[in-house]
Amino acid sequence: MFNIKSKEYFDRISNEWDEIRQSFFSDSIREKMCEAAQAKEGLTAVDVGAGTGFVTQELLNRKLRVVAIDQSQEMLDVLKQKYSSVGEIVCLQADAYSLPLESDSVDYVMANMFLHHVENPGQAISEMTRILKPGGKLVIADLDRHDYEFLRKEQFDVWLGFERSDIRKWFTEANLSNIKIEDLNEQCCCDSCESCSSAAINIFIASAEKSSI
Repeated sequence: MFNIKSKEYFDRISNEWDEIRQSFFSDSIREKMCEAAQAKEGLTAVDVGAGTGFVTQELLNRKLRVVAIDQSQEMLDVLKQKYSSVGEIVCLQADAYSLPLESDSVDYVMANMFLHHVENPGQAISEMTRILKPGGKLVIADLDRHDYEFLRKEQFDVWLGFERSDIRKWFTEANLSNIKIEDLNEQCCCDSCESCSSAAINIFIASAEKSSI
């Protein structure tokens, strides 16, 4: 099931998203995600919540095959315009709970600033794990728990970040191993459009491997 409010929001701002995003977090996040995955040339990576291709760009630069998945077709249309001639890429519109890929079929799954937009993060993590090959790696970058309520109204965030213990629990329940959750030493910064509020939220990166058994 799509997060309707979130989908409508990203549909609406798809052509402006790249400019908006630049004020939120730095480009180094995608590099650190690929490093955490130990992403290797020629393998297949899925970018869940791909948007206009922030992580996809780094994956293509590293010469991986990319499947970009997002609930917003408008965001994917922007992504395709930018990268369809750059490398091997497939774009699919889908939600977090029903990824249109076979089980045990991909080497990496990446999700940047995506998890706080889904109602059931544990289910989304389980579904991302399903499509990983045994030994494949899941890498998620997202926000630590915070109290900036304006993000629910203005950007339709479902979760105000996460406790890292919950991320670890969901990873474990999904049969992931070698779990690492680290501080990126970066913050996501955002100003409210309707008030004087400003958010500065710590970003974590969580990585793990699908167990072979």
